[in-house]
Amino acid sequence: MARIVGVHGVGKQRLGSNTLLKDWEPALADGLDRAGGPELTAGDLHMAFYGDLFRPAGHTLSVGDPMLTAGDVDDLEAGLLMEWWAACARVDPAVPPPAGDTLARSPRAAQTALRILQHSRFFGGLSLRALVFDLKQVRRYLTNEDLRVTARRRVEEAIGPDTRVVVAHSLGSVVAFEALCARPGHGVRALVTLGSPLGMRMVVDRLRPGPDTWPGTSSWTNVVDEGDVVAAVQDLSLFFGPGVTGKVVHNGSHAHDAALYLTAKETGEAVAGGLA
Repeated sequence: MARIVGVHGVGKQRLGSNTLLKDWEPALADGLDRAGGPELTAGDLHMAFYGDLFRPAGHTLSVGDPMLTAGDVDDLEAGLLMEWWAACARVDPAVPPPAGDTLARSPRAAQTALRILQHSRFFGGLSLRALVFDLKQVRRYLTNEDLRVTARRRVEEAIGPDTRVVVAHSLGSVVAFEALCARPGHGVRALVTLGSPLGMRMVVDRLRPGPDTWPGTSSWTNVVDEGDVVAAVQDLSLFFGPGVTGKVVHNGSHAHDAALYLTAKETGEAVAGGLA
């Protein structure tokens, strides 16, 4: 089994473990190289893939994600949308903060938030339907029991007796945390989370188990870019205790990009520590 298991984030529904491995493997190899860590060899990294659980079923004369608008945003998704908006306003001077009349979870507030976020530096490259679809992936994982169990099982099955490090990006950090907690006695030494939403209220309140549970690793390093809106709450020790080590990196204009997180020296150091 692989010594390192990678867990991807949202928006990967059209990809697969082999496709992602082609991006993650050289990026992590660069991170390890920058950290002066061990060389990444073939078979060291395995991708636990769950993105297909969100891929819409194929049907005649239609391609891609379903056509979604602000009217498709439910109350739970609106809560996350407002958190993203507030986080964007803190890091992007061009984004106005939510006003009192937009904080309510209403279709009009959702429409306003989506319009503003689409013109923000962080979400500017996403179409409206892609932004709403990403919202729904987070909500579906937290509320759909069958999907949650299946996604978590994918990660659990990828962790073998030789696995020493789990590297998880974005929503994947939520899946990885729950999967590790569900496998007491595993041999994973280091959990490395990248751009994690684990500190966001709608996520932390719905974790199973809750944040008072440790994932069973010797170390947990949370790597975050200050401009990463998805990781709006950067200090996970506030919820999970002082055992979480926080590292801040600079990914430039693509703050949430998994490959940029993986090439960071800080990520390489955390992975190398788990492999030592």
